[in-house]
This record gives sequence, structure tokens and C-alpha cells, in this order.
Amino acid sequence: MQATVRSFDPASGSGSVFLDDGTVVGFGPAAFAGSGLRLLRPGQRVTIACDPGGAITGLTLATFPLPGPGGPAAQPGTGAGDAAKGGG
Repeated sequence: MQATVRSFDPASGSGSVFLDDGTVVGFGPAAFAGSGLRLLRPGQRVTIACDPGGAITGLTLATFPLPGPGGPAAQPGTGAGDAAKGGG
């Protein structure tokens, strides 16, 4: 899922994003630490991963795949794995 950075505090590594429906969701330092990023700026598009309860568990720039098991092929719309489905 994608979102837009609303705020980010580099000292704490936490911040918040706007979901595409306008909902504001916060994220903690653990979600940011796994991103490999050093900074986020308001207005940047990010891809987020959420747990079943809706809490953000990971994020990265929208142009990068989310880290973790599954890799890029697990990200819908990235093109990876689309050829196997007949869409490439």
C-alpha cells in the first residue's frame, strides 16, 4: 500500500503518513529503522507494510521494494513476477 509522508522526526525515527483516503497513521522507530533510509520529507510517497491490526511495520520509498521475505516479487504492481502471470 502507498502513502504520503505527513511528518517525520529524524531524532526519534518516528512520524506519520497520509493514506490515500486521507487517514493519518503513525509509525514508530522500528518501522523506519528497517527501511535503510536516513531521512523522510513531508510529501514523499512511500510504500508501507502493515500488520493485521493496521499498524505500520515497515516503509520505504515508493520506488523501492519493501525489505523482507518475499522480496520484490511479493509487491503488487512492481512488474516483478508479472511476466509469469502473463502481464509482462
